[in-house]
Amino acid sequence: MSSVALKPERGSQPTAQTSPALSGVWVAVAAITMSFAAFTSSLIIRQASGNDWRHLALPGILYLNTMVLLASSLTLEIARRKQISELAGTRSWLYLTLALGSAFLVGQGVAWRQMRGQGLYLATSPNSSFFYVLTVLHALHVLGGLLGFLYVIRRTARASVWRAVTADAAAVYWHFLAGLWVYLLLVLRTRL
Repeated sequence: MSSVALKPERGSQPTAQTSPALSGVWVAVAAITMSFAAFTSSLIIRQASGNDWRHLALPGILYLNTMVLLASSLTLEIARRKQISELAGTRSWLYLTLALGSAFLVGQGVAWRQMRGQGLYLATSPNSSFFYVLTVLHALHVLGGLLGFLYVIRRTARASVWRAVTADAAAVYWHFLAGLWVYLLLVLRTRL
């Protein structure tokens, strides 16, 4: 007997690779990438066009926030790799991911407060404006990701079966946000 791969029948259930949720997340990732690319381009052009650009001392907590966000990606992957029979354990890891994501947002609030303590506000200078716009915009996307995790946790609490498609979509978005933050931190560190 030979093993021949069959194509899925028309009208069959979508796989994780073709699910509407995952497709929607990829569209969102593309749009967010374009937005941040535009902001980065604007930052570089603005920096080169004026003599009012002065370098900022970034709050040290941004580096701790980076570690927290990367740790949340790790806890999410642990949650995704749990077996179907371990839904309670999966939910525990998802709650930890949610807590770490929330800690990241709190840390960002501390960073913004430290910037204000240096006398740097949104309208103080062009580079402080870019700092606030980029970090607040990212934080809003993280908040959206946290709301997505609440949805995933709720689905796992009600379902007797782990919804891999839902978790995969949330994971793509969350890992993207972690990578985007590392990119933003590098831009902030080298350009501001």
